[in-house]
Amino acid sequence: MKDSRIQTLAANLINYSCQIQPGEKVLIENFGLQRELVTALVDEAYKAGGWPYVLLKDHRVDRSLLMGAQEGQYDLMADFEANVMQEMDAYIGLRAGDNINEQADVPSEKVKIHGNTIGKKVHRDIRVPKTKWVVLRYPTSSMAQLAKMSTDAFEDFYFDVCNLDYSKMDAAMEPLVSLMNRTDKVQLKGPGTDLTFSIKDIPAIKCAGRLNIPDGEVYTAPVRDSVNGVISYNTPSPYNGFTFENVKLRFENGKIIDAHANDVTRINEIFDTDEGARFVGEFAIGVNPHILHPMQDILFDEKIDGSFHFTPGECYEEAYNGNHSNIHWDIVNIQRPEYGGGEIWFDDVLVRKDGRFILPELEGLNPENLK
Repeated sequence: MKDSRIQTLAANLINYSCQIQPGEKVLIENFGLQRELVTALVDEAYKAGGWPYVLLKDHRVDRSLLMGAQEGQYDLMADFEANVMQEMDAYIGLRAGDNINEQADVPSEKVKIHGNTIGKKVHRDIRVPKTKWVVLRYPTSSMAQLAKMSTDAFEDFYFDVCNLDYSKMDAAMEPLVSLMNRTDKVQLKGPGTDLTFSIKDIPAIKCAGRLNIPDGEVYTAPVRDSVNGVISYNTPSPYNGFTFENVKLRFENGKIIDAHANDVTRINEIFDTDEGARFVGEFAIGVNPHILHPMQDILFDEKIDGSFHFTPGECYEEAYNGNHSNIHWDIVNIQRPEYGGGEIWFDDVLVRKDGRFILPELEGLNPENLK
């Protein structure tokens, strides 16, 4: 797949998302060998005066390593990658693969080893807080299958989404950020959902092409012990190689006290990872006008127009609520009418109904105004 859209995407990632300056070092990490975009990123980094570095990985090889993983082995691996990451000014994570379930049979204790070593020492401790970073997928036939689209149609969709004018979205998000920063009580309503929590004094952060591509969300976090009620998610949600469906969680004083899905044992094992796994680290509102339906890829699904996600696990430093965990699981609910509808209330004022913002200052985030 060679066309000008790849070069446009690479230029946007280097110059807009990461804003590479002369002399800055950027690590391009590619899971799955996607030569066209990797080489385009290298070219654009050089044009910007940066120093590109490339780390190539493979999901099948990674699975083989994980199947026999030992803590000491992964501690050393994490030290190696951390030494590289701490030298970087920016990071571009390119994810692609032929099989979304490549790691479905990796034992959970092996997955925890990775999370406690590379996940923590490299990404949570260094990459996220200390670099300019962006993570994205690359279109493959398996992604087209998940989206229930032909390969050619999915490629067109992918570039429409990823090459959106994110600077326009960035400006349109400002009123929502301002409103959320003034809000105390949030209530989410919909089929099987009636949930309340506070976001008082926790910053709202706009995501418009800087950290994820595709992008399109404004996130904050609930006050850790303020969450009460029940939430029913209406999208499939892959996690650790298994796709969960019909996830329903009940909260009491911030904690998940009851969890149901198509595999009750497996979902509770995830929430028993550590103490923070049963508390929530993020609440976000999705607004990307081109992403309308779930495709079992969280980088796309969490940006769905008319959606929100409510995330058990680790919080972000930028929207800090004190919750820490080795998991961060973005599970999505779509509130557009064809998915059952729903409402978002801020301090007893209706803000969004059936996926559309109804306050005049927020209408710029409705899909016809972002395309």
